[in-house]
Amino acid sequence: MSAKAVSELSGKELLYRHLECCSLIDAPTAIRLSAGDDFDAIVMDSTWLNETQKAVIKPDQLIKRRGKHGLVKCGTVNEIKKWFIEKSNTYVQVGKTNGRLHTFIVEPFCAHNDADELYIAIYSQRYNDVIMFYEHGGVDVGDIDEKARTIRVEVSLDENGMMPTEKELDELIGNLGDKTTILKTFILALYTAYKSLHFTYLEINPLVVQNGNVYILDLAAKLDETANFLCSDKWKTRTGSDVEFPAPFGRELTKEEQYIADLDAKTGASLKLTILNRRGRIWTMVAGGGASVVFTDTVCDLGGASELANYGEYSGDPSETQTFEYAKTLLSVMTEGPPNPQGKVLIIGGSIANFTNVAKTFGVSFLDSFFFCYLILALIEEEIRFHKIDLENYRVSIIMILIENNFNAWTVSIHSNSCAQCWYVFCVVTVSYVFYLILRQIYLVDVGEKYSCPFLCHMS
Repeated sequence: MSAKAVSELSGKELLYRHLECCSLIDAPTAIRLSAGDDFDAIVMDSTWLNETQKAVIKPDQLIKRRGKHGLVKCGTVNEIKKWFIEKSNTYVQVGKTNGRLHTFIVEPFCAHNDADELYIAIYSQRYNDVIMFYEHGGVDVGDIDEKARTIRVEVSLDENGMMPTEKELDELIGNLGDKTTILKTFILALYTAYKSLHFTYLEINPLVVQNGNVYILDLAAKLDETANFLCSDKWKTRTGSDVEFPAPFGRELTKEEQYIADLDAKTGASLKLTILNRRGRIWTMVAGGGASVVFTDTVCDLGGASELANYGEYSGDPSETQTFEYAKTLLSVMTEGPPNPQGKVLIIGGSIANFTNVAKTFGVSFLDSFFFCYLILALIEEEIRFHKIDLENYRVSIIMILIENNFNAWTVSIHSNSCAQCWYVFCVVTVSYVFYLILRQIYLVDVGEKYSCPFLCHMS
């Protein structure tokens, strides 16, 4: 699975919308503030924030232990406004990360004592879902793995049967008096929502039970991003907004990274792109079987870490269109600005993985891949030469990569006549290369400036 963190506001909204025991849950409508917003105008639109209601404001940017870092403020509306103005667009150090504060969440203040704060978390393992509970939550919870009680629910195809028993809940919660029954009901409903919404991690700290109501004061959560096609309607706030997947604190996504992230969210494949150094000389476009890690580690081991420009992958059998868009985006960054006097290197590679579609590999799409690949090469050869991009004899390399990946996958899977396959591959390569030469002669003269970035090396 591909677990991706959501904002606190989105996580709470998902639970408020989908929890079955809504009568127990205090579900306020949080206010979203961004740096530069008109605080007074937003407050006027709020149904609960006024001069008499105390509130809590904190950054909503995947920052851990905000209370410990002085990033939580409780007070009146004027105090909240002053703190928001002071903190907006300022840089803070959290651990080893320095980042800008730009997104905040404002909620009603829930008066309580430290003794009222509880801790609950659910996370997924390969064969089990783990539910953790501890009766002493809050900012000083300490080593929760050592203190919390846990139960494990075995993963099953029968989702309705995946529920903790009454005995397990008794052992998990212990004796908390009047809160025990409320917590049992809440935990069962929370776990049902956890499964239905395809969470992979959900932590509530603190959780407060007071006067028969449950208050979710702080939350951290991750969703299984590959379930997007199943949960497109479920992953909405109560106002119909989409779930927010913010970048890690200290890293603001570039427009290219955001574009690839949007593509990734719409496919079952894995499309990842992180720009490490826009002026770097060494670029990679790799896929399959952990190739991105191997290629990156090798570049670093050989002393190229300071020149490594990107990290990413296009894996999980993306479509030709998705691969085209991924490569186009990568090349647009690689060819921006003035050329590097030493030139640049684009490493194209991958591995044979179990998602290879053997039938499609040597069907019409195989021919299309060669034609499409050579078409794009013809259109941007001038850009490649201008930026001194070394593709390691890219025409030959691309042919060999396509042959090796596809031919080996086919022979391993089918064990058919190898001579016939070799002849077929030879014919396809020859025809495709001739097609490339023709396109080069036709288009190379006048398309260099018009087509600055579209590039494709598609490996089925």
